[in-house]
Amino acid sequence: MPSPANFHPRPRRYARWLLGPALVLVAGAAAASELSPDELLARLRADAPPLVLDVRTAAEYEAGHIPGARWIPHSELGARSEELAEFREREIVVYCERGGRAARAVEALRAAGFSQLTPLAGHMTGWRQRGLPLETGPAKP
Repeated sequence: MPSPANFHPRPRRYARWLLGPALVLVAGAAAASELSPDELLARLRADAPPLVLDVRTAAEYEAGHIPGARWIPHSELGARSEELAEFREREIVVYCERGGRAARAVEALRAAGFSQLTPLAGHMTGWRQRGLPLETGPAKP
């Protein structure tokens, strides 16, 4: 066993010790920019509600979506972002089923000049788990 004077922690352990707090800060910052389902529900009842953008597939949207949500699949968002031009300076809450497609949608919208983009915390999975209201119906392009 090495003596305490000659002991050096393994680099891997040392890196984890240094990076752990930094990763927590980054994860906390990302989570802080999301909007909870309850906060969204309250904002939808306000005088100036945000645009709620569903970026899932047509079948997912038709099976159940947040009431009043607008549907544009994430794969078409680059080509169709001008449909949202009136919301370029207003808040847009973006969601998919679990978050991956919404993250790509946020990137595409930022690249198109949209400035107030907020992912929904928990996305549609979280909305359903909370038992919040759903609308069903056809997805209209």
